[in-house]
Amino acid sequence: MVLPFNFVNPLMPPFRLFCILFLGFSSGLPLALTGSTLQAWLSVENVDIKTIGLYSIVGFPYTYKFLWSPLLDYLKPGFFDQRRSWIVITQLACAALIACMAFLGADSLLALAAVAAGLAFFSSTQDMAVDAYRTELLPAEERGLGAAYYVTGFRVAMLASGGLALILAGSFLGWKGTFLLMAGLMVVASLITAVSPRVGDRAQSKPKESLIAIIRNSAKDFMSKEAALWLLLLIVLYKVGDAFAGSLSTSFLLRGLGFTLTEVGAINKTVSLIATLAGTFIGGWLMVRIGLFKSLMIFGVLQAFSNLSFWALTLIEPNVLAMGAAVGIENLCGGMGTAAFVGLLTSMCSKEFSATQYALLSSLASFGRVYLSAPAGYVVAAVGWGDFFIYSTLAALPGLIALYFLRSSVNKLTHG
Repeated sequence: MVLPFNFVNPLMPPFRLFCILFLGFSSGLPLALTGSTLQAWLSVENVDIKTIGLYSIVGFPYTYKFLWSPLLDYLKPGFFDQRRSWIVITQLACAALIACMAFLGADSLLALAAVAAGLAFFSSTQDMAVDAYRTELLPAEERGLGAAYYVTGFRVAMLASGGLALILAGSFLGWKGTFLLMAGLMVVASLITAVSPRVGDRAQSKPKESLIAIIRNSAKDFMSKEAALWLLLLIVLYKVGDAFAGSLSTSFLLRGLGFTLTEVGAINKTVSLIATLAGTFIGGWLMVRIGLFKSLMIFGVLQAFSNLSFWALTLIEPNVLAMGAAVGIENLCGGMGTAAFVGLLTSMCSKEFSATQYALLSSLASFGRVYLSAPAGYVVAAVGWGDFFIYSTLAALPGLIALYFLRSSVNKLTHG
């Protein structure tokens, strides 16, 4: 039996968990740079709110990554094992593209969008490789703890490329220097990947299995699960309300309420990190005790109604304490929902096809964040910020209804 902590020193987890922590950091860093940080950059440059909303489409590779995911199960590039080779390649590509963004700005919107889309492509490919690596590296009894380490690293990266980036851009380095610093962090991440533990090469262990066979067998394995297609619909719907509200939250705080870059970076991003980590660990702890379905339902309700905390900000005079409270509530509940949602995705994957299947599921999970967020700017322009956050709460209801009707199938994922 492999214990999740060192028996001699229980405060020192195995080295592989620290590697998962840093890989989570590497996965989280590019996401904010093409999301909230890019949104903040465009907001302070006075780009139209409708255009800012449409910029969420640059994340479209996250929704289609399943199309090239079989390549990660089939090909072995580079000098490391199969998974780490893909991770290092994508990390270096992300570093190069982030550096390119440093030399662009609001006067080059099309070029900036193209580079951001390229960054999303390599970032989403990195995510697939990391998900597969994590699935293969960790024994079953460590996967829950491994998910907590991964999310912790991911959220720290979101703070670095979100909150810290806004502070650096607003008061110290400017946007160019900030993006170059972020590119350097991705290079450091690639060095850490190079010394991470090795896992077996699927391409070498099954040399006779063709790429087409991997796709066919992966699909056949997934469709053997009860209510497979309906579960896919649940994945699309579950985080829609959360994604819709979050799509313009940074613009709301900067332009809607008039906070500065430094205030948003220091208060919003710091509080969001602490609250999300707390929510993730609380959610993971409760999920072990109440089960997957109850966790998804309870946390889903909480994350839906937490959007109203932003609505409440539109009713009062702007102040940083109220902003911190609203951000804390939303991210605490969102972190709990994310913990249960990751548990759902992991439970639906077979280890043999981990990269392909997890890529499909996480692609569907990104659908709401990318495409349903695109018209968010038009909704704000039409109804205002207050009604926008009310609509985002209502948008979460279809996912909760779908979850209720699929409760039997969800329970069978964890109980067989």
